[in-house]
Amino acid sequence: SKCVYTYKEHRDPMLKKRDDFEDILEERRNSSDLKYALRCYTPVLYKGVTPCTSSMLKSMVLQSDQLHYVINQVSKETGKATDDIKEEASAILEEMAQCLQLSTVRFFAFTLSKAFKTLFRSICVNEDGIQRLQQAIQEHPVVLLPSHRSYMDFLLMSYILYTYDVALPVIAAGMDFMGMKFVGEMLRMSGAFFIRRSFGGDKLYWALFSEYVKTMLKNGFAPVEFFLEGTRSRTSKSLTPKLGLLNIVMDPFLKGEVFDVNVVPVSISYERVLEETLYARELLGIPKPKESTSGLFKARKILSEDYGSIHVYFGQPVSVRSLAQGKVNRCQFNLVPRHIPRRPSEDIASFVNDSAYRLVRAQEENMVLKPWVLVASLLLQYHHQNQAAGQKRGIALGELTAQAVWLRDLSRQYGAFLHWPDHIPPSEVVSSSLTLHRGLVRICEDKELLSQAVILLSCASYRNQALHVFVRPALLALAIHTASSNQKQEVFNSFSFLRNMFSNEFILCPGATVQDFEEACYLLVKTGALQFTQQEVLVTERGHRTLAFLSTMLDPFLQGYQVVCRFLCEEATETLTEKQFIPAVRKFIKKLLLAGFYLLLFLRFSFVCVCVFFFTSAFYKMHNCVLCVCVCVCVCVLSR
Repeated sequence: SKCVYTYKEHRDPMLKKRDDFEDILEERRNSSDLKYALRCYTPVLYKGVTPCTSSMLKSMVLQSDQLHYVINQVSKETGKATDDIKEEASAILEEMAQCLQLSTVRFFAFTLSKAFKTLFRSICVNEDGIQRLQQAIQEHPVVLLPSHRSYMDFLLMSYILYTYDVALPVIAAGMDFMGMKFVGEMLRMSGAFFIRRSFGGDKLYWALFSEYVKTMLKNGFAPVEFFLEGTRSRTSKSLTPKLGLLNIVMDPFLKGEVFDVNVVPVSISYERVLEETLYARELLGIPKPKESTSGLFKARKILSEDYGSIHVYFGQPVSVRSLAQGKVNRCQFNLVPRHIPRRPSEDIASFVNDSAYRLVRAQEENMVLKPWVLVASLLLQYHHQNQAAGQKRGIALGELTAQAVWLRDLSRQYGAFLHWPDHIPPSEVVSSSLTLHRGLVRICEDKELLSQAVILLSCASYRNQALHVFVRPALLALAIHTASSNQKQEVFNSFSFLRNMFSNEFILCPGATVQDFEEACYLLVKTGALQFTQQEVLVTERGHRTLAFLSTMLDPFLQGYQVVCRFLCEEATETLTEKQFIPAVRKFIKKLLLAGFYLLLFLRFSFVCVCVFFFTSAFYKMHNCVLCVCVCVCVCVLSR
């Protein structure tokens, strides 16, 4: 497709208005936690709805027409009596359902206040976003979609909503937590409902789950909360959205059972993640520890650590009605009784998928980047350059500070939501970041040192927090480097290929290739890195530094793809499951390193390999595994 470049019409990201923050821990440090926990809690509800007990909610689900229809279908298919299936349904619902009790909520409020004051310097929340949420809850059913980088996310959400007297959400949680003695039941009594990780082929379970969520939503008993990414991101990079729950919460609107549904993206940004070392070890192949109460008590040693600040940004409520305007024909739902389950039509599936990407983008845009994110990005690139040159030395603190200031200004021009205290000298800002993350880096004779695989991988996860800011300009920087000429159309074609290749790696909205290209062009022209003539794209003298930095941001992912393709060519002689695939690639990497093969990136060869395998079904099915492999490869390459 042809691209018409019109950067003058592109909206400047610097003009984006964002709310101010308030530190909710400040009051907690100066008043009684017990008084806070026992205070009067009177949240505003959806159109004055009467609170519903857990038993009433379960009764409504079990009596629903849709569940009766599915029970009859399962009975015909299996030959079981309907009464037996009803008993099974009742048992599943008993296992699944939440049982909110205010006394347990108050206990958590007291306990979390104590813990948060010890762990974090501040928890900053945009009050304007809370006020918008309070208004939205009164008008329409609300769905909360927080980003997911830590186990702390759902506890933090409920703590904040309790603090601001907002209705507590019911939260979709994995069955892993239910196995924790006492803790699992306490989470249930705080609003969590438990679902199996996988139940795609179980009609009865799917019907119970979807009807339970829709009953809560349609009646407005409480906001529904779930993680659109499906699981915690071990790399701090946004994962491609999972559509199952989003389909369910949009269904009542699409079928005309509610006038509208408000979806609220929430961005949770950690200056230091509690699980940083655990994530790195998981990605290197060490099994994830099983959730247990004893493990929770053993982890209490983290209370002696400093985890910096947290920023929580409640985004603008998004009306599903406005999202669907002109995209979905809801009349199709009048052709079949609404209680009969049916697969989403092609236009519905496309609408839900596009909406999911837009919502994750909204999360990304309101993620607050701390100075350490920029410092980690620079340290990784410097370390990589040293290793490529066969050197092992640090970087002078003054030089690191100067580069951090340059990157700070560049990221601000790109529209990053950067929390950099301008009233403090840059050298102190950088030193403070290094001190907070002293487990990853150390200052030695005015030099910065970085080593070991776990440390590199942890730093990469912080670097990844900034990927959404740089990914489009970075794709354009690579496109300029790999295009056969500097003609605009050639550069666009190269950009389009790269964007398609990375479509499952970054949050790149479907069908928005031209818009992303124009945004990248605008940002690079605005910062003086590029110039455009009528037919050509020209790199300016000052632009070489910027394009080199941007290209290097994507190096680990390109290296990961290159090694995966080489593995598929040389080693993969039979079909592999996902569980077999990742360990096999790790073993292959180890073999290459021991044999003395240095995994240096030659883009032209990498693109040929990827082009051959990207469109094969086997590689496409394995594509979701590549995230873990890419990061592992990056660590192996950098620490060889």
